[in-house]
Amino acid sequence: MKLSELRIIDIFAGCGGLSLGFRLGGFNIVGAIDNWEPAISIYSKNFDHPIYNCDLSVPENSYPIFEKLNCNAIIGGCPCQDFSNAGLRNEDNGRGELSISYARIIQHVKPQIFVLENVERYRKSNKYLQVKEIFKACGYGLTETILNASLCGAPQARKRYICIGVLGGDDNELLSLLHGSLAPRPMTVRDYLGDSLGVEFYYRHARSYQRKAIFSIDEPSPTIRGTNRPISRNYTPHKNDACRNLKRVRPLTTLERSYIQTFPHEFNFDIKNQTKTDLEEAIGNAVPVKLAKYIAVAISKYLGS
Repeated sequence: MKLSELRIIDIFAGCGGLSLGFRLGGFNIVGAIDNWEPAISIYSKNFDHPIYNCDLSVPENSYPIFEKLNCNAIIGGCPCQDFSNAGLRNEDNGRGELSISYARIIQHVKPQIFVLENVERYRKSNKYLQVKEIFKACGYGLTETILNASLCGAPQARKRYICIGVLGGDDNELLSLLHGSLAPRPMTVRDYLGDSLGVEFYYRHARSYQRKAIFSIDEPSPTIRGTNRPISRNYTPHKNDACRNLKRVRPLTTLERSYIQTFPHEFNFDIKNQTKTDLEEAIGNAVPVKLAKYIAVAISKYLGS
């Protein structure tokens, strides 16, 4: 199996973070699938291959697409809200079932290689156990790990579960490649963006008053989420905030958040046709581009390319 022989479809593609990272890593993306029109609109502005609007809650809906595009590799980040710390943590809430859909697609298509991305907590779910059972029954060797994006080229402390399946392969045979190039220390916002933000401190709305909400550019950003709120007039600084003088603090703009997700400045977010809410959600749900590229490069080394 050679890198040049792989024809990848990105499912649950969102606005394209995983696709872009794999393209930058030298892979051939031949198509993508999502079911949310704002993300599809953004994706189509940035890639020449087609993206299909398809409801993957019924996996059979997508099978003709894989056959049409002669796909032999699949990548995808299943919706994570039902497993996330930021969500309700109810894996039976509906979106959690989509990871089963992912596994059913793998079972039907039998790609040579696949990549599954989700939140760190996913590994503690019952859905994970069901998905893994399907993968193993199909004959896949699985490499599973948790990667911190801040050690993979992104200025963000975003931990993600990564599973790479190789048909007929051995378990954990890519583990040394995934861990071997990790940075010796976390990347900070200043490391990546320099002083281009024009501020040293910024506000990221916390999920509770027990958490800090003001961060320094001299540390990795916390996880970019799908919401971006202004500082409340009544905000009381947390004891761990990086700055207590609110005059020196502002929230990041939508595009600044995309840069921390390591989308390039030239990436077209179709801003004129998107609501701010949809843009924030599309950016927050994306796989950081540099994290995706890091995974792609490890797979490329495995393939000997």
